Amino acid sequence: MATGHGWVPSPRRRGLLSRGALRPPLGGAGVAAGIAVEAAGRAGAALFRKGPDSLKQYVRHQKHCQKSSSICFASLDRMPSEILLKIFSYLDAVTLLCIGCVNKRLYHLANDNLIWIRIYSTAFSPKRSNWRVNSVEKTAVSLSLLSVEDKQAGYWKKEYIAKQIASVKATLTQILKPVNPYTGLPVKIKEALRVSGLGWAIILKDRSEKEYIMEHVDLSINDASVTVVWYSKNWPHLATLSTIDLCGVTPVFMDHHKVPTKNGPRWHSLIAQYSLSSLTESTLIGFDGLIRIFCLNPGLLVGLWKREEELAFVMANLHFHQLMERSTLGSATIPYELPPHCPFVDDDWESGLHGYQLHVDMHSGGISYLCGTFHNLFSKKGYIENGYMKLIVISSKNNTQHLPLIGKIGLSWRTDIFEGCIKSCYVMDLTLLDESRKPFWCFSSPVCMHSSPRPSEGPNFLGQEYYVDYLDSVGKVHMELVWIEETEEYFIIDLVLYLSVTKVNHWFGTNY
Repeated sequence: MATGHGWVPSPRRRGLLSRGALRPPLGGAGVAAGIAVEAAGRAGAALFRKGPDSLKQYVRHQKHCQKSSSICFASLDRMPSEILLKIFSYLDAVTLLCIGCVNKRLYHLANDNLIWIRIYSTAFSPKRSNWRVNSVEKTAVSLSLLSVEDKQAGYWKKEYIAKQIASVKATLTQILKPVNPYTGLPVKIKEALRVSGLGWAIILKDRSEKEYIMEHVDLSINDASVTVVWYSKNWPHLATLSTIDLCGVTPVFMDHHKVPTKNGPRWHSLIAQYSLSSLTESTLIGFDGLIRIFCLNPGLLVGLWKREEELAFVMANLHFHQLMERSTLGSATIPYELPPHCPFVDDDWESGLHGYQLHVDMHSGGISYLCGTFHNLFSKKGYIENGYMKLIVISSKNNTQHLPLIGKIGLSWRTDIFEGCIKSCYVMDLTLLDESRKPFWCFSSPVCMHSSPRPSEGPNFLGQEYYVDYLDSVGKVHMELVWIEETEEYFIIDLVLYLSVTKVNHWFGTNY
């Protein structure tokens, strides 16, 4: 039977002794040995909790002492498995997973089913009723204990991890249920980020497949997106790099009563991969006296020092739509795959698109230049131009629809040494909902205003005109603005969305 942290075998379970804790021999010497094992277990557990790096240093130190001194200390590598298993019985799940990263022997020992079923049973203990365990539940636990030897090593570790992940997913599902009626997006994103411990990392890969992993330095939450920034004094040389992987990073285990730690085991979910060969003039969207910035779809901004042509910072703009799924449900090498889309039935598809709602947010550095919602957008079936259906949001011919951008427009950037602002650039978050208020098109991306090379097709305005264009696989955005010198502000005089007919047909199962 199990008693505390020790293991007293019954006649039926003596065969398990070699894999459990030691049973001290009888007599005074046996008691002394038991005390020594207990002390070694507690001391060893304290060392192991420091993590795999400390353990590796300890092993190297012991080997060095054996070579350089006539006094031979007990080496961790030579410690009997029974003693190590006794030490491991004091450790929590996070520390055990860290130990498994030290070497193959410790990995196999840290997979011990007897240790993990104790952790599993403690974390997911059966429900109690009237201070007594339900007989059915008690029988189930007993059968699980008896079947430990029948399971492959590591079985209960996998069961524990799977149940922990399922628990966090269930909690997040409940948190993300309420949605904003204007954006159709989850309301409690901040709470979901806190509960999941979610963060983001970039993995820089060079041409020899060497990887440099960087945790995010700064993070800001906007109305419909998260902006994540990385900067460092010690970037690898740009000429040696080939790709950037953007990943969501979450702790494998979550304790809702503790602040997530960066030292425990974590899960990487690949969101997108970007090729650095795309840093060309075609992706350059702005510059100032110190840096040039390049936009790589989807939503990644790369800043290079102008003088040295080296990395200055990386900024990711992540739209809230399915953010948690994309950041947690993929693997380190494969992004999360959306479930198959089931077309919505539209009984009035012959009349085109109708009842659409747009929420748009233009911002940078925590400052919002425009945050607005537009209702009842429509497009008749005949409004198809070069494979796109046209949704007019703001018309240049209707002065009452024109909107100002508030504040001085510019994309703010910073590193650990310098900071600045690139004029005429900002981040655009767009959320388009269909008639049933389901997200149809969502993105968050840096954009830049360019001087208009030709006269406006609409009325003439007193001021310099600019335009903004955005394009992805779902559609296009075209915006026209005018600079009013007297009030020193930009006015949006034209905003049109072009939706891909392919996307519309896929969404509704139609054939426009």
